[in-house]
Amino acid sequence: MSLESLIEATLAGLGYELVDMSMSSKSGLLRVFIDKPAGISIEDCTLVSNHLSNWLVVENVEYERLEVSSPGMDRPLKTLAAYQRFMGEQVQVKLRIALAGQRRFVGVLRGASDTQIELEVDGAMLKLDVSNIDIARLVPNI
Repeated sequence: MSLESLIEATLAGLGYELVDMSMSSKSGLLRVFIDKPAGISIEDCTLVSNHLSNWLVVENVEYERLEVSSPGMDRPLKTLAAYQRFMGEQVQVKLRIALAGQRRFVGVLRGASDTQIELEVDGAMLKLDVSNIDIARLVPNI
């Protein structure tokens, strides 16, 4: 099992969702982005940080620093559950391979399956293969 899968399972047991994580081999910084339906507070980050710090020692995971935070207003969308949760919201999508000469799209998320998302862009519906999505993020409503 990967470190990401193990952390995801550990967080689920605490009632949190792992949104994203990254590990820098250069600096040893482990970044973990968490969420829950009611939103994330500083207390949530502290609780998860303390729990993961102990868990990482027990699991013998090497890291220098641990950073736990909310995913922010421009939260990345990586799973089918995330796409379904934010249906109807405006998202920005960057593709790996261009579609009709374009790699970046901003539109309203209208549908999602394991293989495709449907994005309404300027009144037109686009079907984008999930396997071609480099990154998808919410567009903050400010």
